Amino acid sequence: MAPIHETAVVDAAAKIGTDVSIGPYCVVGPDVALGDGVVLKAHVVVDGLTEIGEGTQIFPFASIGLPPQDLKYAGEKSTLIIGRNNVIREYVTMNPGTEGGGMETRVGDNGLFMIGAHVAHDCQVGNHVIMANNATLAGHVSVGDFAVIGGLAAVHQFVRIGEHAMIGGLSGVEHDVIPFGSVMGERASLSGLNIIGLKRRGFDRDTIHGIRAAYRELFAAGGTLEERLDKVAGEFTDNTVVQQVAAFIRAESKRGLVIPKSENDG
Repeated sequence: MAPIHETAVVDAAAKIGTDVSIGPYCVVGPDVALGDGVVLKAHVVVDGLTEIGEGTQIFPFASIGLPPQDLKYAGEKSTLIIGRNNVIREYVTMNPGTEGGGMETRVGDNGLFMIGAHVAHDCQVGNHVIMANNATLAGHVSVGDFAVIGGLAAVHQFVRIGEHAMIGGLSGVEHDVIPFGSVMGERASLSGLNIIGLKRRGFDRDTIHGIRAAYRELFAAGGTLEERLDKVAGEFTDNTVVQQVAAFIRAESKRGLVIPKSENDG
């Protein structure tokens, strides 16, 4: 029998795994599935068609799986899927998808979502993502693995955040951020590469030197971005990080690209 506090309200139809802990005054709806070892600390609400992977911990006053903040939402049976071993801190909100966005919000594994973070409808969040206090994703945002989003940062709907990117605190991100990029500012501009993140995650010296050189060429003056991209991609064929950035830039974008401030000014 899973340890469920006597004050918790858990619908009999909910699917509860083994070794799940549900603390005081939690509410769990009928369409919820909690994987093995999930911990709801206290005062947590989990509702809707929500699946939470094994080992995830959710702290007090988090609201998970309730209807999205989208005026077009009409009660469709959309889902929220949260992966394994996440830490979801106090007052975090995560909403399911909508008909207009594929009907699914998905959060990967091993993430840290600090106090007050918000994952809106139809977002696709990768593994090992960190969202600091009160960081906010609008609807339809995608976030790559190992991205870090600083405190009070706000990401516009449909923006893509590349893998290993770093978003500075208080930044307003209106355009796509390249993998390994570092952006900051009230209206964020690209300020360089997330070199600290690259080093921490074990990328070798040659790879880091290559991406630095490619970055300088990619955002240099002269020619179009497309011309510079073709040159960089051809020059660094053996550098998988550079090729990953090139593929990201070439992929379809609904919001355009965050670029260095000098490029914006030019």
